[in-house]
Amino acid sequence: MDPDNGTNGTRWLTADEQRAWRIHLDVNRLLMYQLERDLQPFGLTMNDYEILVNLSESAEHRMRMSDLAASTLQSKSRLSHQVTRMEKAGLVRRENCESDKRGLFAVLTEDGWETMRRVAPHHVDSVRRHFIDRMSPEDLEHLHETLLPVAEKLRAERGRF
Repeated sequence: MDPDNGTNGTRWLTADEQRAWRIHLDVNRLLMYQLERDLQPFGLTMNDYEILVNLSESAEHRMRMSDLAASTLQSKSRLSHQVTRMEKAGLVRRENCESDKRGLFAVLTEDGWETMRRVAPHHVDSVRRHFIDRMSPEDLEHLHETLLPVAEKLRAERGRF
């Protein structure tokens, strides 16, 4: 697009801004594609793995479905379908919430926990090979410092919807 800063007040991206934005998109897509590919031998998707991680790190290996949906940035409906599929695979189960009869918990099963223990080292190796080991410690620190304010702003805005 030919930037015309006078048209409708749009601040078009400069060449440097567009270059940074596009490499960010490329890295994000390519990395997620590769991480997903590396989970395929275990019969998991990145969404499955993210849910297993959230449950494995939560108290009693359980989370309210609404909290899990918020944590994984999924709609409640999409998460429900995902959890149904994971229930059929024996990785999670749903339990009623005693304090709120309408609420449900997603709970990591023993098979789900064993799957996490088996898959996590492979996933960490994949993250390391395809991302972490491609940068120096200084690069990683700079990346964190650069992206943290963006993540914080987006989290704050998400809370308003």
